[in-house]
Amino acid sequence: MLLNPLCRLHVGIGSRVCAAFKHTIDYSKVPKINESDLSEQFVRGSGPGGSAVNKNANCVVLTHIPTGHVIKCHTSRCQDENRKRAREMLVAKLDEELNGEDSVTAQKRRLESNKFKKTEYKKKKMAQLKSEWKKREGLA
Repeated sequence: MLLNPLCRLHVGIGSRVCAAFKHTIDYSKVPKINESDLSEQFVRGSGPGGSAVNKNANCVVLTHIPTGHVIKCHTSRCQDENRKRAREMLVAKLDEELNGEDSVTAQKRRLESNKFKKTEYKKKKMAQLKSEWKKREGLA
């Protein structure tokens, strides 16, 4: 499997993940990718960096043949990093498609929203207690 325990925390789309979530997320349903199911191409990059980026073929275009999903990754100037990141992105996309609400990203989203709800509840409760205290003490 491509995801080791340290990288699992970073799979997702821009979500902040706490290390404590690692033990509460079910990774058993994450799909495994066979290298024979992949078509990999290296194309020239684009974007900021000028000619240092534009003349090198370090952008990875990864195609999953059974599903037809195409992932294009050019997050780094290093081709090896882009290859690894493209595979992680493909695993996340397949997991989202196959497992839906049981996918790793959905589980992380759920945990984040639960954490946010708890903190909001605590904030409201503290504000209410503070306002009651001010009324009781005659400060407000």
